[in-house]
Amino acid sequence: MTTKKIEIIVPPKPAHFVGDGFRVHNFIPGAYHLDMKRMDPFIMLDYNSKFHFNGSETPRGVGVHPHRGFETVTIAYQGKVEHHDSAGGGGIIGEGDIQWMTAASGILHKEYHEKEWSKTGGIFQMVQLWVNLPAKDKMSAPKYQAIKNSEIKRADLGENGLVEIIAGEYQNIKGSASTFSPVNLMNAKLRSGGKADFNFPANFNTAALVVEGSILVNGEEKVKTDHLVLFKNEGENFTIEATEDSVVLILSGEPLNEPIFPHGPFVMNSREEIMQAFEDFNTGKFGYLED
Repeated sequence: MTTKKIEIIVPPKPAHFVGDGFRVHNFIPGAYHLDMKRMDPFIMLDYNSKFHFNGSETPRGVGVHPHRGFETVTIAYQGKVEHHDSAGGGGIIGEGDIQWMTAASGILHKEYHEKEWSKTGGIFQMVQLWVNLPAKDKMSAPKYQAIKNSEIKRADLGENGLVEIIAGEYQNIKGSASTFSPVNLMNAKLRSGGKADFNFPANFNTAALVVEGSILVNGEEKVKTDHLVLFKNEGENFTIEATEDSVVLILSGEPLNEPIFPHGPFVMNSREEIMQAFEDFNTGKFGYLED
């Protein structure tokens, strides 16, 4: 096995608001060298770094909007989100929880700060990741996986800390979420001085986002909070060492190597499929959801 070396360390871009409830740094596809093709099957990564929201009787968020052709994965680090969709899914994403929504053939969705949390406000920190679907699955039925933090499989690293395995596999422990293509998604929660080793195929597109603290990668390069590490598509192994108590989101997936044709909330394989998505949305085929 050979070392998977760093290709680039990407600082966070200036933050912008999605709706009025999510203040995000866009890494995929907006940051340098992190376009959809390079990061396939990961086609969007918005990171809401720590941000304090004042209390509000009217929850902030994003109103009803459609999706087709991919999955949205919301990871809550701090704060709470309430969500609903036109397929009947919904609930509260609390701290440490995961919402894995398969939009597939089409769904309407809305997401806001949870009502009671909104009244008091506080520190809000989340990640939303879009995972592309293979062409054969893009028009499958929508579904939803609600994964409570207590349900997430963990690898105990002893004094080093632990790894939460959201999807994929680590130390022969399979993650909690089911996926349509090979995807690894996990949180490494390391104590200061703690180390964790990772192993993914050379061709998998692999990155790490430092959510808390700071790390040393392969014993060489230091990566600060809110920065993303993109690894080269060569080698299989890499090591992260926490230089202070740290949380690192690890993502690695096999590229689908299919045409990617995005337009707003739809990601399909051709212009014709995008046009069909708009027609289906405009004629009510995504269902109904009250704003």
